[in-house]
Amino acid sequence: MKNIKKVVLPVAGLGTRFLPATKASPKEMLPIVDKPLIQYAAEEAVASGINQLIFVIGRTKNAIIDHFDSAPELENELMQKNKISLLKIIQRIVPKNVDCTFVRQNKPAGLGHAIHCARNIVQDESFAVILADDLIKSKVPCLKQMMEKHLETKSPIIALENIEKKDSEKYGIVSYSSKKNNLYEISSIVEKPKPKDAKSDLGVVGRYILPSSIFNELSKSKLGAGNEIQLTDGIAKLIKAQKVYGYSFSGKRFDCGSKIGYLKATVEYALEHNEVKSDFKNYLKNKNFK
Repeated sequence: MKNIKKVVLPVAGLGTRFLPATKASPKEMLPIVDKPLIQYAAEEAVASGINQLIFVIGRTKNAIIDHFDSAPELENELMQKNKISLLKIIQRIVPKNVDCTFVRQNKPAGLGHAIHCARNIVQDESFAVILADDLIKSKVPCLKQMMEKHLETKSPIIALENIEKKDSEKYGIVSYSSKKNNLYEISSIVEKPKPKDAKSDLGVVGRYILPSSIFNELSKSKLGAGNEIQLTDGIAKLIKAQKVYGYSFSGKRFDCGSKIGYLKATVEYALEHNEVKSDFKNYLKNKNFK
């Protein structure tokens, strides 16, 4: 088994839950304190050993390209003003050993369609997927945890989290045939079932390690939930052909695709941010919340 070196970052969604903020700016560029969500996702990938970031973008997502591109004018300005610490922050956005590739999704046709857009770049390698909406805070990067399990099982790995059954219509839900510690052999996966139809309380969250054969399954997939090509449906076909595992990761996930999840993440990351944590703690302590 080879180490995973490529990650697909689907960032073509319209971000309607954050309108009007996302009318002209991608939701993945919303900041948590001082870094956009997509940078947290990229940093997790790089910290896990990834050296190629493949962004699947939509028509209005050029700000993401700009963010990961070089900025010689800005860098020169920071150098001239001797703002070396800020200069280093800007230069670290994309480490020198990491390549960024951008692929256009020509229509909003679902996560499965977005993943399929990266086929020609991924080619015949296994690869990772990170959804920037799911911000995961952990000592060991979530994707790195999953990569270790991938090498151990020689199989696809999907991140899982226990959810409230009433929330099943927000997730892909799995059932499993066996369990060892926090690793589950998945027997079925269904996209957004009604609570009465959910076979477990294990929901799929935005981290995947997949084989290149998923592209063939996605190319044959019909429209699924939401009248879109669903990644879940492609994974369901994989399960019939090979073992697929779910992994209950160590860490805390923030659903930054929702306003309340985004606000919770902002507070928790601010409370650990070296520059602002002291003042922010004092503010919260002295604030008379009602």
